[in-house]
Amino acid sequence: MVALTVSERPVRIAVHLGQIDGTLALPEPVRGVILFAHGSGSSRYSPRNRFVARSLHELGLATLLIDLLTPAEERTDIVSAGHRFNVKLLAQRLEQATNWLAGESATRDLSVGYFGASTGAAAALVAAANRPDITAIVSRGGRPDLAGDALPKVPAATLLIVGGLDLQVIELNRFAYDQLASAGDRKLEIVDGATHLFEEPGTLAEVARLAGGWFLEHLPVEKKNRD
Repeated sequence: MVALTVSERPVRIAVHLGQIDGTLALPEPVRGVILFAHGSGSSRYSPRNRFVARSLHELGLATLLIDLLTPAEERTDIVSAGHRFNVKLLAQRLEQATNWLAGESATRDLSVGYFGASTGAAAALVAAANRPDITAIVSRGGRPDLAGDALPKVPAATLLIVGGLDLQVIELNRFAYDQLASAGDRKLEIVDGATHLFEEPGTLAEVARLAGGWFLEHLPVEKKNRD
């Protein structure tokens, strides 16, 4: 499916003690929406996530790139780094963003998948652990091991993508892979020649290709309701 046009707009989602900002991009035609959870020290402007998002648009997948911290929390985090590893908080924000998508006319009928990087991958897994409506998750250079006890409860089909030169993170992903629930499909893909940020030529394009294929395979065209 090739998107003919893509409309993009800023969004603002109310959360406890503030609001979080994001960018919603809607291709036409559209078959689903992918919610991005960025990693520690990054933001919705991450060039790597935006590159992947553009590739997903070509497949007819909408994207929501969101800052999981409020502006006040981000200012505090720059100094203390106290929020970026708070997986429980990040997962709560991801769920709130998911609920926001369900309340918007443009996205309420679309199936939702998660794309997480670094600590955002753990947040995606924790958020999805009790959400049967989330059927597909992709992690890029993520720390899924930080999802801890939530891993065996994740029903969503989960793809873990790691750079072949990112040796420590490979081992952490292998541990998480073994802990993931068997109810959903799971796969660990290692991209040869890639370091943690996938800055080497062609490696990020491979991430986008793998992610797109996973979402097309596992994201239903019709939205799956929560139990």
